Amino acid sequence: MDDVENLVETLALEPIEMNLFRGQAPEDGGPRIFGGHVIAQALLAAYETVEDRVCHSIHCYFIRPGDPSVPILYEVDRARDGASFTTRRVTAIQHGKQIFNLAGSFQVPEEGFEHQAAMPYAPAPDTLDDGHAQMAELAKKMTPEQARMMLRPRPIDLRHATPSQAGEVAPPLNNVWMRAKAPIGGDAHLHQALLAYASDMALLGTAMRPHGVWWQTPGLQSASLDHAIWFHRPSNFNDWHLYAQDTPSGSGARGFIRGQLFTQDGALVASVAQEGLIRMRK
Repeated sequence: MDDVENLVETLALEPIEMNLFRGQAPEDGGPRIFGGHVIAQALLAAYETVEDRVCHSIHCYFIRPGDPSVPILYEVDRARDGASFTTRRVTAIQHGKQIFNLAGSFQVPEEGFEHQAAMPYAPAPDTLDDGHAQMAELAKKMTPEQARMMLRPRPIDLRHATPSQAGEVAPPLNNVWMRAKAPIGGDAHLHQALLAYASDMALLGTAMRPHGVWWQTPGLQSASLDHAIWFHRPSNFNDWHLYAQDTPSGSGARGFIRGQLFTQDGALVASVAQEGLIRMRK
């Protein structure tokens, strides 16, 4: 295995004061902080103030681009502690301004009715080229600097089951296998946080497919605007998960994407929704 970033270490938080935590930005050479990084750290900050309850949903807004050259402060508002549910609000701050906020709800574990959607068919991950080989094909159409960013070591193993050629018009669907590369350990909160980290991957690209554009299309401006996750069941994110995505709408320079995360044996563990900016600059 290459020198793989250990997300458990990268996402670790330093307590500063009650309800206040400091997180480090990743040193990956990118111009701004990856949205999934801030989602995961904000969720972990909320967990620092919650006992014996499990997050079942988060709703997030990306407000400003994150600056990778400075740490991120996470301020937790203990909104409510109820008999069954706990609510937290987390604000991420850099340079004295909000860059991101998260509202999360946590529930006492309990039994109840069970049903779920079926997992769509996708080729098994071990039958697909590894993520680096798939990225290398895309990198052939990039400038050297773009290719360097594309091929840098990544902490999440991604294998596209429905690959498309860069910039070609494709159906509004995308299936991606994903898992964390470095061992996570036995903390269920960390498995949930790393799944949240990875849930921001590939989504906006799915919304681009029907329009024949991609990240390197000249004049294209794109950014995540908001992000929601509903956690249905626990899972081990060191194992493969299928991220089944579709984009039912694009309008107003925004693309809307839905995602479902399944374990390899078909259990639906999380659902995701995101809206992102997709704009052709004049």
